Amino acid sequence: MYGDPATIRTILTELGDTWAVVGLSANRDRAAYGVAKVLQRYGKRIVPVHPKAETVHGEQGYPSLAAIPFPVDVVDVFVNSELAGPVADEAGAVGAAAVWFQLGVIDEAAYHRTREAGLHMVMDRCPAIEIPALG
Repeated sequence: MYGDPATIRTILTELGDTWAVVGLSANRDRAAYGVAKVLQRYGKRIVPVHPKAETVHGEQGYPSLAAIPFPVDVVDVFVNSELAGPVADEAGAVGAAAVWFQLGVIDEAAYHRTREAGLHMVMDRCPAIEIPALG
């Protein structure tokens, strides 16, 4: 339900290539670091979003979604489930077309709010697993 194949395909192939990765820092031991690299390999522009605003994989970081001075298409969320809902709400506020909650990031209320706001939404999935599976 939270990651139907049609929605996954739409997000990965049709909605644009600028992905804000919330929780992405220069820490190579964090999952976000590796996933962002896979997204880049598949032609996505990643935008690190982290309080430290570090440059990661050659891309300038920003402290929040609102601080990004250009449009983003997808917001990929690597924060704890308790923090994910407000990030999903902010994604809608900045005009993103989709929100992607990573594996283990689950907030059913945020999922429904985001869908009701007209955004595409995937929850508890990883784009680094899904994108190669598209073929």
